[in-house]
Amino acid sequence: MNVEIFNSIIGSDFFTGVPDSQLKALCDYLMDTYGIDSKHHIIAANEGNAAALAAGYHLATGKIPVVYMQNSGEGNIINPVASLLNNEVYAIPVIFIIGWRGEPGEIDEPQHVFQGKITLKLLSDVDIKFFVIDKNTLEQKLTAVMNDFRNILASGKSVAFIIRKNALSYNKRIDYVNKNIINRETVIHHIIKASGKDPIVSTTGKISRELFEARESNGQCHNYDFLTVGAMGHSSSIAFGIALNKPNTRVWCIDGDGAILMHMGAMAILGSIAPRNMIHIVINNEAHETVGGMPTAASHIELVAIAKACGYPYAVCVNSLEGLDEELYTIKRRNTLSFIEVKCSIGSRENLGRPTTRPVKNKLDFMEYLKNIPD
Repeated sequence: MNVEIFNSIIGSDFFTGVPDSQLKALCDYLMDTYGIDSKHHIIAANEGNAAALAAGYHLATGKIPVVYMQNSGEGNIINPVASLLNNEVYAIPVIFIIGWRGEPGEIDEPQHVFQGKITLKLLSDVDIKFFVIDKNTLEQKLTAVMNDFRNILASGKSVAFIIRKNALSYNKRIDYVNKNIINRETVIHHIIKASGKDPIVSTTGKISRELFEARESNGQCHNYDFLTVGAMGHSSSIAFGIALNKPNTRVWCIDGDGAILMHMGAMAILGSIAPRNMIHIVINNEAHETVGGMPTAASHIELVAIAKACGYPYAVCVNSLEGLDEELYTIKRRNTLSFIEVKCSIGSRENLGRPTTRPVKNKLDFMEYLKNIPD
């Protein structure tokens, strides 16, 4: 279904959410039509943030907002849905548009499989009526469903549209670029050269994919790395937990701008303890590149200033490979919690692969490696 028809049937004029590859047509349409606009479209830090923002919109206008997300974000909306939006609390109606990754019967990445199985059940459990849209859904059917949904919304309840793969289309191509020069995959090669055999925790998306392929191309084993293929925004906390329990081992975290925005409070906890053996690197391309390239707020904020305000003893931003190398080799000798923001371009290889080892094997190999490192 063409996304313009889809949106005309829904009839809302305020959208907020977190981009998803299943919803790329919708996201591209919103960026093409509104860009980032306080009246019509805001890309949120996380899905719970979007749900709360939508609640504020409804309180101020009385109109129905739309919150879009990948189904992995359902976990982030459970609390605001159950304790804020629910009709037994404030009865704030929201239309959720949810990309269905890991749908049963569809081949997908391991981090999506279980989430895909419980996607519809979670909505039922929190009393949200849903309708599944595929590429064969007719305009007349969707119109009838939306008419039914309007009665539900009027009662203070929320509804959801579940979007199957290729269900939505948009006839314009939107290209996302920034002014940064250095390439993320090259940055990762420089990091692993500097880190040696130190353990690395990498964030969700292309960073973990490129780290895996960098090890392959170098002929190295993967035991040094924990690839956080799911749980976006939590890789720094995982690395933090390891650093606390392996105080004599330098632990690296390779993070992304979208991920760090999603759960930025983790930086405050990290800074309050300030483990001397952790290096936190954020590769900032100012985009949700893995799911299409839509912008993040990271182009408008000072991550280094935030890190320092959170208590990181050392924080710096680099935008060249020469500057990166200087910091990587200097930071290893500092013996203090350190933060490096690396400004990089948007883009990856067309033939970029995915990890070929299962997550459980990655965990066991990584744990075995850590076990042999003295505490």
